[in-house]
Amino acid sequence: MDFDSLIGNDEVKNMLSTAVKNNHVLHSYMFIGTKGIGKKLFAKAFAKKILCLKKQDRISCDCKSCVEFDSDNHPDYYEINPEDGIIKIDQIRKMQEKVLEKPIVSDRKVYIINDSDKMTVEAGNCLLKTLEEPPAYLIIILIAENESMILNTIRSRCTKIAFKPIDDDLINQYIKDKYEIPSVSENILKLINGSIGNAINYIDKREMYGEIEKAFSNIEKTNILDVINKLECLYSNKDNIYEVLDYINVLLIKKAKENYRYLNYINKVEETKKRLKANSNYDMCIDNLLFTIWEE
Repeated sequence: MDFDSLIGNDEVKNMLSTAVKNNHVLHSYMFIGTKGIGKKLFAKAFAKKILCLKKQDRISCDCKSCVEFDSDNHPDYYEINPEDGIIKIDQIRKMQEKVLEKPIVSDRKVYIINDSDKMTVEAGNCLLKTLEEPPAYLIIILIAENESMILNTIRSRCTKIAFKPIDDDLINQYIKDKYEIPSVSENILKLINGSIGNAINYIDKREMYGEIEKAFSNIEKTNILDVINKLECLYSNKDNIYEVLDYINVLLIKKAKENYRYLNYINKVEETKKRLKANSNYDMCIDNLLFTIWEE
């Protein structure tokens, strides 16, 4: 895990690399950006660079720290992830106990808190104590999508690093190099929205997205039974339905430029999202969406 292997956000790479090189690494950071954009990968690459014993600019390093980091066995590196959808106070307390232990391999310790915007208020207040008086060897990196969900007192003590969406050209090149797939369509790039995570999700489901695009390309001339048959994938992708509905709206927005009636379809998709979030019956929500669009 090195900066050289990461895609996009070159300004962030240069800033973090320079901080390590000049020994100006701060005690607390907050990495902010949309899901799947690479925040955690950047945080881990930054952590590896901080912990490296040689502190040299190189693609690979064989020092004891880097070897142990690459094998997920570094005693001075620690991650916190949500449990049951939240970060609990007990997790922060456990981290604080480990913080008191001095570094074993490196001269620093790095702690990453993933999805830190899912911390409970109690967990946040507990973390604040460490942020106010951190040991000299400690670096904490908070990773989040929605910084407004994090306590102001925590945000004010962290240096914010904002991550930008990755350029479409880089996304296309990544897909081509890694999966040997030709350039993806403009519609798919809008769905991916500059996120490597979304790009990987697309690769796994590209046949489904192709079926959806084909179904909506001629939906005005298709009877309702054919619509339901062609869009059977909507019923079987419950775990990814919001991404699927977002893609449907990408297609509808493009059609709306030629026919304003499609604006009504877009509203129906958004209403379906709200019903699903309110825990309405899943199949009935999809039925209602398809019948309504077809009737329009």
